[in-house]
Amino acid sequence: MQPTVIAPSILSANFAKLGEEVDAVLAAGADWVHFDVMDNHYVPNLTIGPMVCEALRKHGVTAPIDVHLMVEPVDRIVPDFAKAGASMITFHPEASRHVHRTVQLIKSHGCQAGLVLNPGTPIEVLDWVLDELDMVLLMSVNPGFGGQAFIPSSLDKLRAVRTMIDRSGRPIRLEIDGGVKADNIAEIAAAGADTFVAGSAIFNAPGVAEHGYSDVIARMKQAVESVR
Repeated sequence: MQPTVIAPSILSANFAKLGEEVDAVLAAGADWVHFDVMDNHYVPNLTIGPMVCEALRKHGVTAPIDVHLMVEPVDRIVPDFAKAGASMITFHPEASRHVHRTVQLIKSHGCQAGLVLNPGTPIEVLDWVLDELDMVLLMSVNPGFGGQAFIPSSLDKLRAVRTMIDRSGRPIRLEIDGGVKADNIAEIAAAGADTFVAGSAIFNAPGVAEHGYSDVIARMKQAVESVR
């Protein structure tokens, strides 16, 4: 099991002052910055591209930037995000003709590589590429929009992938994204996740305007540690 990582999704941040928002959430104890990249093709929404990633790096953000590509085709945009400062790049197997080749492409540009499984994607897609991966990201909502409710069957899927990772003996992170909140993160961690994406649960948490993000992030980390 890897050390706990809380990765706020900037999809829920205030884009009018994105640099300040990212600075604040990292100062409050967040570990990574999670980037939801949607193309209005693979998913029915349009969000951000490499220029935003590059702008945050130029702003002074040094924390790992975790880029989740919900785009199709995926290979064309990988080098752009690597150049813009991505630390790790994850993609969906449905968006690549040659999954293994895309993994190698990401690594050839100096980034860590991960595969993303939608709620309906079988875990068997990992069988022949797991040893090449740095991370597996399980979607606990259907991708496309923030603020959705956690799909309970994701817990069984987490347990199954955790078993696969443990059997491999490799330090592969197991990330969860979708409906993660302070009041369900312990159950999610107990099922095997070590890396947690949260958007609205952090950026729209009660009391944030007065007290900042440190309280909700601390509660998340404490909940995870309580089941470790």
